[in-house]
Amino acid sequence: MAAFRSTSAPWWVVAVLLLLAACSRGAQTPVPQAAAPVRTPAPSDDPNDSGRPKIVVLGDSLSAGYGLLELQAYPALLQEKLNTDGYAWDVVNAGISGDTSAAGLQRIDWALGHGDVRILILELGANDGLRGLPIAEMKKNLAAIIQRAQEKRIAVLLAGMEAPPNFGPEYTVSFRQVYRDLSKEYKVTFLPFLLDRVAGDPALNQGDGIHPNVAGSKIVAETVWNSLRPMVDAAAS
Repeated sequence: MAAFRSTSAPWWVVAVLLLLAACSRGAQTPVPQAAAPVRTPAPSDDPNDSGRPKIVVLGDSLSAGYGLLELQAYPALLQEKLNTDGYAWDVVNAGISGDTSAAGLQRIDWALGHGDVRILILELGANDGLRGLPIAEMKKNLAAIIQRAQEKRIAVLLAGMEAPPNFGPEYTVSFRQVYRDLSKEYKVTFLPFLLDRVAGDPALNQGDGIHPNVAGSKIVAETVWNSLRPMVDAAAS
C-alpha cells in the first residue's frame, strides 16, 4: 500500500486513533511499553542535569515511542542528529501514551519547569479526535500550552494530526483547521502531519499496522528534524 501523501482523512486515520485509544485505556489496564523517556526532566539544581539547552517533546504514544526501544523512538533519534551535527542540546521525551490535549495541559508546567528548555515540540490532539471531544476545547487546551511556553520564551514546533471521518466531514475539517489557525495566531513553526510518508505503509509500521517501526521512526525523525534544526539554529543565535 502506498504511503500517505495528502492531508485528507483516509481509512488508516481511524486505525491510528483506535490504537491510541487502546493506549489511553492503560489507566485501567496498563499497556506494556518498550519505550522509556529519552531523558526525564530534572530540577535545575539536579547534579545529573547537564545544564545544556533542552528540547521537550510533549505528546502521546507516537512521541513516547510505543512498541520501540528507547533509542529507536524519534525523540532519541533527534538527539542523535543533534549530537552528530555538533549541537550541545538535550532532548526530553515527555510523551505519554493516551494523553489528550487536556492531559498535556495539566503537566505542561512540569515539562517546562526543569532546566534550560528552549524549544517545545507539541504533538497532541489525536486522542481528542478519537473520542470526538469538542474542537473548541482542544483548541483552547493547545492554545494554553503554546501560551505557557511563549510566556517562558520557549519556541514551539506544532505537529498536526488528523481526526477520524466517522464524526463527519465538518468535524474532520474543523479538527485539521485548529492546528493551522493556532500556528498562524501564535506564529509558531508548523508541521502539518507528524506521520507524513509513514502512515498507511505496512513496511514502515509495526505489526499493528499503526505505530511506526524502526524504519518508520527514522522517517518521522527526519521530518521533524527538517523543521526543528532551523529552530535550534535560531535559538542558539
